[in-house]
Amino acid sequence: MILRIRSRDGTDRITVPDPAFATVADLHRLIESHLTVPVPLQRISLDPALLLPTPTAAVPLLADPAASLASLRLANGAFVYLAYPPDARSARPPPPRALSAAGSFGKKMTMDDLIARQIRVTRQENALCAAASFDRDAANAFQLYVAESLAFAVKRAGFLYGRVDAETKEVFVDFIYEPPQQGSEDVVHLMRDPDEEARVDAIAEGLGMRRVGLVFTQAVGRKASETGEYTVSNREVVQAAQLQAEGGIPEWVTAIVKLEVGDDGTGDVHFEAFQMSEICVKLFKDGVLETQVGDSDDPRLSKMQKEVVAGGKDTMEVDNDFFLVPVKISDHQGPLSVGFPIENRGSPVGMSALRSHLDRTKHLTFVRRISDFHLLLKIATFLDVKADVPTLAACVKTQSRVPEGYQLLIESLASQG
Repeated sequence: MILRIRSRDGTDRITVPDPAFATVADLHRLIESHLTVPVPLQRISLDPALLLPTPTAAVPLLADPAASLASLRLANGAFVYLAYPPDARSARPPPPRALSAAGSFGKKMTMDDLIARQIRVTRQENALCAAASFDRDAANAFQLYVAESLAFAVKRAGFLYGRVDAETKEVFVDFIYEPPQQGSEDVVHLMRDPDEEARVDAIAEGLGMRRVGLVFTQAVGRKASETGEYTVSNREVVQAAQLQAEGGIPEWVTAIVKLEVGDDGTGDVHFEAFQMSEICVKLFKDGVLETQVGDSDDPRLSKMQKEVVAGGKDTMEVDNDFFLVPVKISDHQGPLSVGFPIENRGSPVGMSALRSHLDRTKHLTFVRRISDFHLLLKIATFLDVKADVPTLAACVKTQSRVPEGYQLLIESLASQG
């Protein structure tokens, strides 16, 4: 009798040699032998609810090892549902078994060798980032530009900067830096400027912050899949995985901003946050994830350079949803204001903008007047990036008195506008 064993990793088939006399204990041992899941870690049931993300306690398990399979009235091809902890399938591989000589060199391989070479793509249950909170003004400034100036016609992206709570693993995004870029309906090319990014990082250092993620928008006219909508495209998977690998922190978060149009024709802007799964980032780092995407490729699927096991099947293409790990999202009021013109939005930001900003905020203390990341970035082009920029940003962080020399320089620059 053949039984189909369905888990969250897909469906496997096992053969029960003598179904008339086999017991639940025998089934456990067959699962261990064929699927490499140790018996103590197995939970099996005839109820598919066992595979829900949060199964109820009422799901009946096949818990009596002496019960016969015949008493369960299992027919040939019946489904048995199997749950186990993440990575349990590699916890105890089966004993090595020699295979026949392969290739002209007569090299022998064991089952251990084959299993070691397999790449299993499974869903990651929990994000390493507990939650992502966005500064309201920073998030609003980003989405307003995309909605009002770009009309969600092309993609736009930015780097998220803020703090990570070491205890709760929650990310707080306090400002968004928008690098030079060229966007279309389906892709945004980041034309990164190393010198400008060095100034951004120096400002973040002085503020006690760092780069914590990526945000990008989805255009309303993006390429559609023949089978309907999708959360992220294959191009977006590659870009997000690359930047998460570069980010260097486990809590790195990626946010999507999109316009959802209702039946009445009105649109609502939505923020969603997620992480690329650890296996996705590893596939990118190891060169398994195909980074060259063609216009004719299905945007729902990410191509691989070699076969992987996904959904219980060997495949060269993986559904993008396998790689997404949702992150809870919220908002907060951060320490910075967002009133200065934002960089790299087509029109250069001149000194007249600095003069107007300082005139408009005369009623505030000087440190409060310059407590704007985009203003600090403009000023940073005239300061030493290793010494002056972090020092000035540290004054903003602590809201302490700005040294007279910096104040005179900023006022002098403003007078040129």
